[in-house]
Amino acid sequence: MNNYEWSLDVLYKGFDDPKFEADMKAVDEKIAELNDFAANLGSMSNKDTLLGYVRISEELNQLASDLYSFAGLRSSTNARDNEANSAIGRLMGKLSATAKAETAAKKYIAGMDELDALIESDPILKDYEFMLKKIREQNKHLLSEECEQIMALYSITGAKAWGDLQGFLTSSVTADYRGEAINLSSVRNLAYDPDPAVRKDAYDAELACYEKIKDAVAFSLNSIKLEVINNTRLRGFESPLAQTLFQADMKRETLDALLGAMNDHFDIFRRYLKIKAKALGHKNGMPWYDMFAPMGGMDKKYTVEEARDYLLNIFKTFDKDLYDMVERAFAESWIDFYPRDGKRGGAFCSGLEGHKQSRIMTNFDGAFSDIVTLAHELGHAYHNLNIEDHRPLNNGYSMPVAETASTFNENVIMNAAIANASTDEEKLALIESQLMDVTQIICDIYSRYLFETGVFENRENEFMDAARMCEMMLDAQKKAYGDGLDHEVLHPYMWLCKGHYYSGGRSFYNYPYAFGGLFARGLYAMYEEQGESFVPLYKKLLHTTPVATVEDTAKVAGIDLTKKEFWAKSLESYKKNVDEFERLVNKLYK
Repeated sequence: MNNYEWSLDVLYKGFDDPKFEADMKAVDEKIAELNDFAANLGSMSNKDTLLGYVRISEELNQLASDLYSFAGLRSSTNARDNEANSAIGRLMGKLSATAKAETAAKKYIAGMDELDALIESDPILKDYEFMLKKIREQNKHLLSEECEQIMALYSITGAKAWGDLQGFLTSSVTADYRGEAINLSSVRNLAYDPDPAVRKDAYDAELACYEKIKDAVAFSLNSIKLEVINNTRLRGFESPLAQTLFQADMKRETLDALLGAMNDHFDIFRRYLKIKAKALGHKNGMPWYDMFAPMGGMDKKYTVEEARDYLLNIFKTFDKDLYDMVERAFAESWIDFYPRDGKRGGAFCSGLEGHKQSRIMTNFDGAFSDIVTLAHELGHAYHNLNIEDHRPLNNGYSMPVAETASTFNENVIMNAAIANASTDEEKLALIESQLMDVTQIICDIYSRYLFETGVFENRENEFMDAARMCEMMLDAQKKAYGDGLDHEVLHPYMWLCKGHYYSGGRSFYNYPYAFGGLFARGLYAMYEEQGESFVPLYKKLLHTTPVATVEDTAKVAGIDLTKKEFWAKSLESYKKNVDEFERLVNKLYK
């Protein structure tokens, strides 16, 4: 296997591909058609209006999706790709011109007294029932057509531009690690190195490199959050969080139940951290630089081919569709594996709408955690697989359920691997890796939620410089991790390196990870009880996500998300993992 970078040929062969410019021109034509449609609202029957809006939107969405996916994916692996960045700017400029027409059309649709009856009268409209009824609800928060157009135009050079700046700076900054300049992704990957001296030096180098860009990124975050606050107020939302929950089709009661259960069960994960810290020779809790230290006998480095075989061997026992998709992902160049200069950090999965494929970016370094990351991102691809037969505009799902299939995949991989461990050393390594990951989605995610809440609460009356941001982040980490971490050795710059904060249209992209992790844990428990008979129900649940609220999606599996009990049961299931972890540590780390 030598296809270690993804291929985007299914979209375009390059920016010089004639199809690329043809599609750019087609976007202009489709936007003109949408504008003409909006200018003639009322000239046809309401049913024909709805069908016309759906048809134009489907066609424009496919064009825009192809163009933006191509340019965005190119940019994500090379921040200096000026052609990609220019193409994104061109496309954003074109699409911002649809805001006035979109607003007019949506207001007209929302005002249809017989909307419910029209939905029932046509199979296409029935397929879009959730979307059309959402348009009616969104109308309460829409501004005038002119205002929506102005806001769309200014967002390009506002929050979007500030977010791009953070992405550019973090992907291009270099860290001085032992006299060598390496990129941020590479130095952060060293946190998983088996050598404690390497981990400590990498941590110091990482923190030092943020000094170069901290002020510019602090300006970015301040600017984005103030724009969100102003947008929220203009649209009549009580707060940025209220707007986020509305966008997520999720009740506040569900979030309160989730966060409340997490707060009640921090002791499980703090206990794990203290056990690990003691085993590594620390007396005051875990210092940040050792939080991801490998334990047991899984210090092996995997090749991409070995990672593929490992995943396939486990997924074959779960679902053939998942197995076949993973085979395709590796064989057909869906994945961009290795870190390189200009490539953004972390990992993500992007669905190629209309092509029944996904693209996955990782910064593969060969650790077992990288196999888990691949499983996670392939879970997103599997989610995309299970919604591909929806109509084109039913191709998205809200933030909370977006992490369900990805984290379920992690459970499949980790539990099978633990069950098949051949030695105590291997079993310890696997259990520790699982606990490490869940501690991140409980304690770290809670700290991020606290931090972002504080930024929103302060921003209207205070510009928070880099030092203030660091102070707030440290305070949030202390509250979430408690005595599990050494309070003298935390990570003050977690606000800077996490791209989730830097979006004007997607605030609080933190709690969905905890939601997805615990929701998936509960679903996996059902799979363990029911076996193969659960898989069709699971697929039905994933299929439901684009066309139902978070709560109604969970009801497919008979789950009430507004009650603490479900979340508490998922959290308490980790107690036995910590017990086994402690037993193995006491045996192997005397």
